[in-house]
Amino acid sequence: MSIHQHFTENRLHVPMLAAYLDSLDQATRVREVRTLSGREQAVLFDAAAGVRPIALDDLVPPDVPPLAQVVHYGRNYLRLFHTFEKRFCRPADGKGELWGYNEHALRWLTGPGYFLARPHGEEVLIDYLEVPPAKPDAWPAIKPNSAAGSRFIYFQTQDVLRGVSRHVSVGRDTKRGKPLDRWFVLCRSEPV
Repeated sequence: MSIHQHFTENRLHVPMLAAYLDSLDQATRVREVRTLSGREQAVLFDAAAGVRPIALDDLVPPDVPPLAQVVHYGRNYLRLFHTFEKRFCRPADGKGELWGYNEHALRWLTGPGYFLARPHGEEVLIDYLEVPPAKPDAWPAIKPNSAAGSRFIYFQTQDVLRGVSRHVSVGRDTKRGKPLDRWFVLCRSEPV
């Protein structure tokens, strides 16, 4: 079986897909998720509405220490440069948000795309309107999302993230509050 067999006639049963994803080992789950097309990501985003609430603890489990990164392996809707990572951490003060940035092959051009992640009802809002005040030492320098190449990707952008399974989530970009035809899927790594 493959992840694609769950997408039939643009209909998708998210709980069955979640059970399938939860049954896979980490490497296979990441590989499967990273094969989803832009169309499949859009279908999954719509189908996931209200099915499985997602919280900050789903992105960074509560037993992960502050400022320890948790990597989410992603794929976006683009045909080229479609794989990336969103890296999250919990702030040292433990307040109700996460900090993060995007790691990918074109980071030298687009910048790290720093963000804050906050609860948003049964979803999580990944907010590029603000950047974290600090970061783990190993992360790149914090730059505003209005700078250079970041302006074209992250500036005035927010992502809505919905839960799919224990490790997998799906998101859609918005700009100035308007949904864009840009989706992505993430698969959380197991903290080490």
